[in-house]
Amino acid sequence: MGNFVILTDASSDLTQDIRERFDIDYIKGHLQMPDGRSVPLCLEWTEDYEHDSFYAAVKKGAAYATSPANVAEYAEKMTEYVKEGKDVLVICISTGLSGTYNFAVEAKNQVEKEYPNAKIFVVDSLRYSVLEGMICVKASQMRAEGKTIEETYEWIEANKNCYHQMGWLDDLSFVAKKGRMSNSKAFFGQLVGIKPLGDISSNGLTTVIGKAKGAKAGFEAILAYMEETIENPSEQTIFVGTSDREKDADKLVELIKEKFAPKEVIKSFVFPSCGVNIGPGLCAAFYYGKPISDDMKPEEALMNKILEKK
Repeated sequence: MGNFVILTDASSDLTQDIRERFDIDYIKGHLQMPDGRSVPLCLEWTEDYEHDSFYAAVKKGAAYATSPANVAEYAEKMTEYVKEGKDVLVICISTGLSGTYNFAVEAKNQVEKEYPNAKIFVVDSLRYSVLEGMICVKASQMRAEGKTIEETYEWIEANKNCYHQMGWLDDLSFVAKKGRMSNSKAFFGQLVGIKPLGDISSNGLTTVIGKAKGAKAGFEAILAYMEETIENPSEQTIFVGTSDREKDADKLVELIKEKFAPKEVIKSFVFPSCGVNIGPGLCAAFYYGKPISDDMKPEEALMNKILEKK
């Protein structure tokens, strides 16, 4: 009962302290630097990509490129655990954004062929960045409760569409250019003082559902939207994610604690795997709530109603 490994990828944006606390492992990807070098894509800042210099370079248009771990790398990592007699739950970034899931499934098939008693489950999270990491944390919590790998896998598959984000990006041109958006409202993010507010669609793309005038109105809209869509906040571990907007993230953490009194609010950072696509300027809450609609129309209507009162 509850004895399995949780393995994710470098897009999950789980800091080292969170990974250690919840006993989550990850497999590194690959980052091509602007100078042409290829370096490991990690969930920590390194001498190759330090936080401030990385986001400064991204903002100036530096040509970073990312690629996930390949089939052989996944198979090697899975085999390492299978040889120890452990089951493996792999949680991947959305298939709409990366080939990671397909690589992991192919690796699973190879390992299970060589080790017929191996038990490996692979999840397409339909999420990315902090939401992907949040699903990993939920899996860890279920494991700690004694849930089996099958029970945990089935719960995630049934509930992954209930994982929301709500917050803003100061400039949406990065996610629009990299295919992380499901609409064409990127120009809103380039207007001074405008905070484009987005949730995640059922297929894992950021969707702008409204725009607030200024940070104060933005924070108020985030909290109002969360209030209408969150489930059992007092029982949740809520995340706040940031890419180079740490002061805003700290404020959002305190506002969420004050309004919802959750079990815990954890602040997490966006590392290069997602940072090259998200860009600087993210401040958002990540939480479990009502299922997200297929077309996002109800969510957009809700946000419009909220903003009309501002």
